[in-house]
Amino acid sequence: MNTIEALHDRSGLRGLAYAAFAYIVFILTIVYSVAFLGNLMVARTIDAAAVVSLGKAFLVNSGLLVFFALQHSGMARKPFKRWLCRRMDRRLERSSYVLASSLAILLLMALWQPMGGVVWSVTGPVVAALIYGFYFAGWALMLHATFLLDHLELFGLRQVWAAYRGIDCDASKFKTPGLYRRVRHPVCLGWLMVLWASPVMTVTHLLFAAGMTIYVFIGIQLEEHDLLVDLPDYRQYRRKVPMLLPSWRKYLR
Repeated sequence: MNTIEALHDRSGLRGLAYAAFAYIVFILTIVYSVAFLGNLMVARTIDAAAVVSLGKAFLVNSGLLVFFALQHSGMARKPFKRWLCRRMDRRLERSSYVLASSLAILLLMALWQPMGGVVWSVTGPVVAALIYGFYFAGWALMLHATFLLDHLELFGLRQVWAAYRGIDCDASKFKTPGLYRRVRHPVCLGWLMVLWASPVMTVTHLLFAAGMTIYVFIGIQLEEHDLLVDLPDYRQYRRKVPMLLPSWRKYLR
């Protein structure tokens, strides 16, 4: 093996390690998020006891939501991607986005301030179980939707594997498999299910759910603006397929 090949192998291995690390952090973030938002099996959840004043908690939490929204959408915009790719291998851009987004949501959960107060509370065990079923169904829907497209590419793994093998990794062609023929954004639909499916809705949970819901709709508009520019077929797809809720009219005729 000559010197150039050795350097290429080391660079490729570093890229693989970086992407694997980003993906592991993402998986751990998802696991903790399930417990944090569902008040399950972790010491501190979204509905933990309040420790600061209501006003201070509101300001801190609102700031955390804004920070996450700016990071999550800001890094997805083309100008930032171009800036980042001038400073690192372009095939690591997606893994960097995944890592930064995971760290942003971990920071949000770590610094989130409970606020106390109950908006609604479901005490019936059957109804509460159904709500929790809806909650976990939302997480399952998000995961399933990533595999319908290309899970490995979405989280940056395919790009670095192609780089390690020395082959090109072209962007996936526009396609609408499975759920994407019913709604344009099944991942966002699953996230909305997660946000609002809670048998006990506290004030702090309501702030989180409302803030994230507003961000979902803003994020969709930003994403679709880019898709309309990049994908000639997307305009017709947007006219035919609902954004979040499937239409059953043609089945009811």
